[in-house]
Amino acid sequence: MATSEAAGGNKYRSYLTPEELKTTQWNAGPPDYTVVDKLFEEGRTKVWPAGSLEESVQNLVKTWEMELVHKANPDEYKTLDAKVLSLASMKYFSLEDIGKIGGSYNVFLQTSLPPKLRFYDPDKETYDSSQTAFKKVFPRGFALEILQVYSGPPKIAYKYRHWGYMEGSYKDSPPTGELIEVFGIGLFKLNEESKVVKVEFFHDRGELLAGLIKDKPSETASAGCPFMA
Repeated sequence: MATSEAAGGNKYRSYLTPEELKTTQWNAGPPDYTVVDKLFEEGRTKVWPAGSLEESVQNLVKTWEMELVHKANPDEYKTLDAKVLSLASMKYFSLEDIGKIGGSYNVFLQTSLPPKLRFYDPDKETYDSSQTAFKKVFPRGFALEILQVYSGPPKIAYKYRHWGYMEGSYKDSPPTGELIEVFGIGLFKLNEESKVVKVEFFHDRGELLAGLIKDKPSETASAGCPFMA
C-alpha cells in the first residue's frame, strides 16, 4: 500500500496530504501524527524494508485506524468498505455499531466483567470521553508497530505491539511515566477492491488497564484477567 509522503503527506499513512487534510471531513479537525510518529520511530523494535509485505501491512493498519477514528464521513473512507465492515472485539460490530458505542477504544476494551468490577466501562464511555481520557494518559500517543506478518492479502494475519508512556493521570490515578505495552494478533479480510471488510483482534485488555491503576491493587487484579477480543 503506497503512502502519501511523496505528495507531502504522512510517510506511514495514506490520504493525509495537505490537500486531503483541508478537504476531508474530520471528527475533531485534521489529525496530527507528528508526536506519535516520533514515539514510534524512537521505540519500535522492527524497521521493515521499504516495499516489504510487513511495511505494507503496517501502513495499511495505521491508515485504517486513522480513517476509522478521525474521518467523519464514511463516504470518504479509502481503506475500508463502510457498507459491510465488521470489527470483532469479543463480539462483532458493524460500522454503525462502532459509532453508537463510542468508537475504537470502546471496541478495543470490550469486557465480560460485571459493571462493578470495570475500572474502564465501555458501556458508559463516549467517543469524546474515551479520546480525552487516553490523550491525557498518553500525551505522546499510543504507538503501533507490526512485529510479524503471518499471511498476506486478501486474508492478513499479523502480530502487533501498542505502546505508550503514562505521562498523564488516568481518572484519579497519578502519572507514573512507565512504559505500557499491549501485544496482540490482528486479522484483516480484504475484498476484491483491497478494502477492509472484516477485522478481528485478539489481545489481553488487562495489559493496558493494569498499568494505569497500579495504585489500586484490588482493581488491578481484576483488570489483569485475560480478555480475548
